[in-house]
Amino acid sequence: MKHLNITVRGKVQGVWFRATTREQADNIGVRGFVKNQADGSVYLEAEGDEDQLNTLLAWLGEGPTQACVDTLESSEGEPKNFSDFSITR
Repeated sequence: MKHLNITVRGKVQGVWFRATTREQADNIGVRGFVKNQADGSVYLEAEGDEDQLNTLLAWLGEGPTQACVDTLESSEGEPKNFSDFSITR
């Protein structure tokens, strides 16, 4: 299992980004969380196998239809063994 720390920048708040990310993660089988940041970005921690995480990253690069993703940054981290994928504040 891999763990990724991901930051998405652009028009990513107020466009259902967190809710649709959770939906995508649940469909893919990825566990972790997503939250809005004060600087207007969205931050995620995601865990799964390489294929699952690559699928999520590909989706995050586009986001929901109302979003406009400018940049997507990810780095590997230590697994935290999340039990599901949640939206946090």
